[in-house]
Amino acid sequence: MGRGYIVEDAVEGYLSKLCEQQAGPVSGLLIGQSSAQRAFVVMATRTPQRDESAAATGNPLDKEWVTEHARQVSRMLPGGLSVLGVFIISDADAKDTLTTLRQLAFAVETLISSEHLWNPADDDVTDFVTLQVNPKTRKTVCRTFDIKDPKSMAKPADWKYQSGVCSSWSTVSCCLNVDMLVPLPDKRASTENMDTCLKEGLKLWAHQIESAVFLIDGKKLPEDSELTAGQRRNVRQAYTTQLLITSDDQRLPDVVQQCGGSLSVRGAVHSRAYLHSNKPKARLVEKLLKRDVVSTVTTRVQMLLEELQAEEEEKKGSSKDKQHTEQFNLPRRIFCPVKVPGPVCVCDYQFSDEGLSEATDRLKEMLDIDAAEEDLDTRQEMTAEILKSDITAEPTVETVKVQEPKNNTYIGVAMATAVTLLATAASMLYLNDN
Repeated sequence: MGRGYIVEDAVEGYLSKLCEQQAGPVSGLLIGQSSAQRAFVVMATRTPQRDESAAATGNPLDKEWVTEHARQVSRMLPGGLSVLGVFIISDADAKDTLTTLRQLAFAVETLISSEHLWNPADDDVTDFVTLQVNPKTRKTVCRTFDIKDPKSMAKPADWKYQSGVCSSWSTVSCCLNVDMLVPLPDKRASTENMDTCLKEGLKLWAHQIESAVFLIDGKKLPEDSELTAGQRRNVRQAYTTQLLITSDDQRLPDVVQQCGGSLSVRGAVHSRAYLHSNKPKARLVEKLLKRDVVSTVTTRVQMLLEELQAEEEEKKGSSKDKQHTEQFNLPRRIFCPVKVPGPVCVCDYQFSDEGLSEATDRLKEMLDIDAAEEDLDTRQEMTAEILKSDITAEPTVETVKVQEPKNNTYIGVAMATAVTLLATAASMLYLNDN
């Protein structure tokens, strides 16, 4: 038998419910955590239905629709949780759906990994699971593909349901101050060039996070030490961590370049990761927490850029040629518990002009979670207050020199805020047009 998947009982109930409700084929995502020995599936979510006009003319298993859903869901997963695979509920022969499952698996992984700003690690698990459930017989066929091998053949896998899969998982968290500046291209550059420039700037910052010193409860642990060493078995633990960025890491190389503006990202973010209880190593804790820090910052920047660029398209031709600085609030991170035994939560990002009802609607649409507003944890971050007196204050960074700046008609974003110590994190954005 191939790779083993330990699956939360609630997933079986969820899939059975879909078998009863759906008249035709339905697809969805499998979410959990992989380890070298086995993988843990803690939840499943169906692909949202398209509107009637699109569904009438399209394939119910539309690859682009499924992969975009996977991208959105991936943004809502804290450290330690990821999209492990895809499922299809269909009474077609398993051999006939193999090609579809393979295409979905590689398309989903390709799109999700394209947003990652970190390099793959040697110990990353590259198996991606596919599951077909027959709605009549409830028979399941589970296979895996090596997602990094384009020629990978399907391998059988062991799919086993179990209760309380994540009931004793550990939680690690930290609050990190963020302060970065990225030069933006001038107005003659294309939107694609701007996106590339922004991504490269974020990658430089991500490299700083990757090389930061990682402390667990104030201690630097050996990489191979067990996180739960000395603790009672099957007892849920919570750890506070710190990321210490050295002065050398904070300094970027002095550069001289022509640009049309700058993006200043400042503030504090709450980061969180969940660890399986199968003897997790300190190395794994550090990797998952650092990746969550990078992911939550880049996700917010991407979300705001997408919204502002959409607004710019609507106002095309109305931009003014003048120097200005604008401030925007980045969305704050809120958490919602997964309704299974254990500490595991998913997250959403709430803009300052949104209520909690918008968050519960997104959780229902993207993750099929029925959450009440009182279920949401909004205490970890607070929205920063924009002060009129701050608008004229231009952030300065000594390590970046700008030569002959040009007016920028593109949208740039940044965070700036005062931060309270570990209790909350607040985020804002500056748009600098030099």
